[in-house]
Amino acid sequence: MTKLFITGGYVIDSTQGINGGKNVLIEDGRITALLNPNDAAPDDAQIYDATGCVVAPGFIDMHVHLREPGHEYKETIESGAIAAAAGGWTSICAMPNTDPVNDNAAVTRFIIEQAARVNGVCANVFPIGAITKGSKGSELAEMGEMRDAGIVAVSDDGHPVPNAGIMRRAMEYAHGFDLPVVDHCEDRSLSGGGVMHEGAWSLRLGLRGSPSLAEEADAERDCHLAELTGAHVHLCHVSTRGTVDIVRRAKSRGVRVTCEVTPHHFTLTDAAVEGYDTNMKMNPPLRTQDDVETILEALRDNTIDAIATDHAPHHADEKALEFDHAPFGIIGLETALGLACDRLVHQGVIDLNRLVELCSTNPARIFKLEGRGTLRPGSHADLTIFDPEQTWTVDADKLKSKSRNTPFHNRTLRGKPVATIVGGIQFAQYDKGK
Repeated sequence: MTKLFITGGYVIDSTQGINGGKNVLIEDGRITALLNPNDAAPDDAQIYDATGCVVAPGFIDMHVHLREPGHEYKETIESGAIAAAAGGWTSICAMPNTDPVNDNAAVTRFIIEQAARVNGVCANVFPIGAITKGSKGSELAEMGEMRDAGIVAVSDDGHPVPNAGIMRRAMEYAHGFDLPVVDHCEDRSLSGGGVMHEGAWSLRLGLRGSPSLAEEADAERDCHLAELTGAHVHLCHVSTRGTVDIVRRAKSRGVRVTCEVTPHHFTLTDAAVEGYDTNMKMNPPLRTQDDVETILEALRDNTIDAIATDHAPHHADEKALEFDHAPFGIIGLETALGLACDRLVHQGVIDLNRLVELCSTNPARIFKLEGRGTLRPGSHADLTIFDPEQTWTVDADKLKSKSRNTPFHNRTLRGKPVATIVGGIQFAQYDKGK
């Protein structure tokens, strides 16, 4: 079908000031019109009944690890893109820590070509290129060539750039290509091999702790470097009160800084590590209740710009190791929307309009994804349709990701994706009302 008519839904699109009942007409992969509820569908259109659901510009996950090339046993571009669509994400941005690292145009093109080969409906995949060659922190990668090949930002992510001078040159170089610099803030001379947050719980459990300062020191450095160079820096997965305060102050000075938060950092605390479950091991680590409360306030007051999953799949055998030796990271593509509705919307932290901004409008703006994050006529027909009231229980064995490392197995959530439309084609993993 070349035409799709979405009727009965509650449309939220802050780019047009729309917050109410509208019908959406899609033709040939593009939004054609937003119509009044009483307007009839064209005779040749497929009809989707979105009654009781929110219809939003497609959600965009700014921080995903797809593991291909190099570690396809954990996740592939295909499985990750399908898992994203199952979770309500229409676009995902793939971090470069693959093997080989995405530090050149050839790897960038490989990722884009692999995504294009996926059969059926899946999320769009936008690669993020490495800041330094091999993500080794010493020699800058060819950002211009990667940009021409299709990257939307640069990052060394799990290998934070340790040298401030190199990071300054990286920001100057990236600024020339109008690419955001995305940084995992961690001073490893301070984190010292910690496997959880340094505090009362790490002492009680006898595990090495990573202090909040390890994140905050790099965040402070990055904001000052962005101020010096005029570059746009985007801070990954902020997790501490101090980092939130640093971002808030930098924004007040006019620094080009944006940031994201993950669902696990606004739903869990370091107390969850008590059972030594390695699915509670992530980097940055789960923090204190005070940090969580600060993040919730920052989501309310616009200090935090986006929600991203930091989807990090690992094989069950790797996560079955002792806590000290298990890898960091959890999957999140298929649980994020439910967690955000359940913890943020239904507990009065933010409203639905703000949720759409955090998951769609702002990510599209930050990474300059033209024609996305909006339902304006002519834009890409990427839509996320979700029922904020529907209750469901997470079953790790039924997830589309190749990995199962989630801390939310058996957790009941209120809020569920019911349809993901990418390029005008519907992904029907979840059926409304079931």
